[in-house]
Amino acid sequence: MIYTGVQEFWGTLLDMSPYLLLGFAVAGLLSVLVKAEQVERHLGKPGFLSILKASVFGIPLPLCSCGVIPVAASLRRHGAGKGAVASFLLSTPQTGVDSIMVTYSLMGPLFAIFRPLAALLSGVIGGSLVELAGGKDDHAEVDACMDDCCAPSSVDRHWLGRAFTYGFMTLPRDIGRSMIVGLVLAGVIAVAVPDDFFTQFVGTGLLGMIFMMLVGIPVYVCATASVPIAVVMMAKGITPGAALVFLITGPATNAAAITTLWKVLGRRSALAYMASVALVALGSGLALDYLFTVVPLGAEHVPHHMLPPALKVLTGIILAVVLGQAFFRSRHGHAEHGHGGREFSVKGMTCSHCQQTVTRVISELEGVKEASVSLDKGTATVKGEASCADIIKAIESVGYSAEEKGHDHSHD
Repeated sequence: MIYTGVQEFWGTLLDMSPYLLLGFAVAGLLSVLVKAEQVERHLGKPGFLSILKASVFGIPLPLCSCGVIPVAASLRRHGAGKGAVASFLLSTPQTGVDSIMVTYSLMGPLFAIFRPLAALLSGVIGGSLVELAGGKDDHAEVDACMDDCCAPSSVDRHWLGRAFTYGFMTLPRDIGRSMIVGLVLAGVIAVAVPDDFFTQFVGTGLLGMIFMMLVGIPVYVCATASVPIAVVMMAKGITPGAALVFLITGPATNAAAITTLWKVLGRRSALAYMASVALVALGSGLALDYLFTVVPLGAEHVPHHMLPPALKVLTGIILAVVLGQAFFRSRHGHAEHGHGGREFSVKGMTCSHCQQTVTRVISELEGVKEASVSLDKGTATVKGEASCADIIKAIESVGYSAEEKGHDHSHD
């Protein structure tokens, strides 16, 4: 049984490795070409156009459901409307160039096309519902510093190195652990769960989709790691539509995202967000099941079977090395630590995007000379004259909690 599980793990890794490595490379280029500040500048006005832009912006960005939270909170802080923020929160974690490539490799072209379309639809519908539910949006004007932040910079001669670092070191570090857990879980399900389990005990059609939605909503699973789990569940009897429901609700919802949404946008907006996730997931699942009856193109037609075995083995080894070094770095730490200055404990950071967001909001404060944030230690070291209250408020404005080390802020 263990041998079969290992075979399943390695076989899935080989099938997805060429496409995931390509996705990492494209994600690295996007990290250089598309900045969070540029996204903020384009989403500063309320209305449907900003909601549509937010959903379109979010689809290719390689942000998981933990990494998208600080970016969305920063969008709100810099003036984006509630609808645009909700749209970005919905569409971004569902897809990304890496997850789209993995979906194509393991589930076929129809899934790979339908999944980002469902993400776009959920962003537009969810953002519109949140905008209607939120009432009058008295958000602050976009910070004046945004013009400077988003001004075109001189040509960066080191852009290729930064793209490689993000694509093959930072991004794998963010999703590597979830990716390995997803592959292991897929192997365990393949070995331990009977082939007719879902057909016999859960059912197909709408009932199976509701079950997968109830599984997907509370758990945290990134868009890429969810794919092998969905594939093995399809092998155990769930329909493609039910698998899509899991691929939508798993990445788009988790306790941290819902809590942050409730805090940043309010109760009515959070409820509208959850309702839109459920409606779009079930509607998309039903539509996909219908499409599979018209266009019988499933995972068995995926083109990775046509790739040379030697190429799959080579890319599988490379991917294993990339994920291995990411896991090693995440355990042993690599963040820069400041020397001197005031130190703050920051709770809630889970990935490099969180670290970058906290660094940026502190650095933007008047009187801050230097800010150094350690993801591994959960600390921020700040030099300058900015008050502790302003620093803590800035950190909390993007969805984290903070307190100065050695001081009790429970009375604040």
